[in-house]
Amino acid sequence: MLLAIDCGNTNTVFSIWDGECFVATWRTSTEWQRTADQYYVWLSTLMKMQGIEARIDAMIVSSTVPRVVFNLRVLADRYFNCRPLVVGKPDCRLPVAPRVDAGTQVGPDRLVNTVGAWDRHGGDLVVVDFGTATTFDVVGHDGAYVGGVISPGVNLSLEALHQAAAALPHVDVSKPEKVIGTNTVACMQSGIFWGYVGLVRGICDRIRTERDRPMRIIGTGGLAPLFAQGDMLFDDIEEDLTMHGLTVIHRYNKETA
Repeated sequence: MLLAIDCGNTNTVFSIWDGECFVATWRTSTEWQRTADQYYVWLSTLMKMQGIEARIDAMIVSSTVPRVVFNLRVLADRYFNCRPLVVGKPDCRLPVAPRVDAGTQVGPDRLVNTVGAWDRHGGDLVVVDFGTATTFDVVGHDGAYVGGVISPGVNLSLEALHQAAAALPHVDVSKPEKVIGTNTVACMQSGIFWGYVGLVRGICDRIRTERDRPMRIIGTGGLAPLFAQGDMLFDDIEEDLTMHGLTVIHRYNKETA
């Protein structure tokens, strides 16, 4: 079985793929100090709790936090007796190479989202990922990553607002009943929700104009379903897009080895 790991700036997701579907998915906070032994104790305990007995014999990692990769490599070698594929490294091939400026390093999560979206929806896409940053990944007609946009994440914006203005509280992200808030919390929720709806729509409209062709908009990330309530922003929502992309990349490398 394949262990797919997506390590983001805030959370790390572990999913076990049996070749046909994900049999389990777990999430933990991203901590670069965590050792391979700690990962294994945590993971093996969860596997036992869910009655998963099949042996992991392959592993693929996408990480936007380089410092965690070493211990994940040790985890693969010490406990699963395999060498992991690490997206972004030379030995991990992509179905289609990105077309960006020479010397540019594209975030592994963005490459994985591109591959996953291409596999499910074909080309000419914009993948909007609500993570620590809100990213827009443009997928060419042939499945290549051709560039994108990076903007502050929703929770990052809320935290910055709270820290910069001592009188403003922490608030949950939700769709407000009205645009015009009649108290501080409602005003903040409206600003965040409708502000990001406008951000997504405006950037996607400009991408369509610049590309001069129809572009399907794919939403992913934990907050995508919430923002999908804002005036039909997305053509599709993909909750497991990154993990799916990892399985596609692993299969491609296995078939072309």
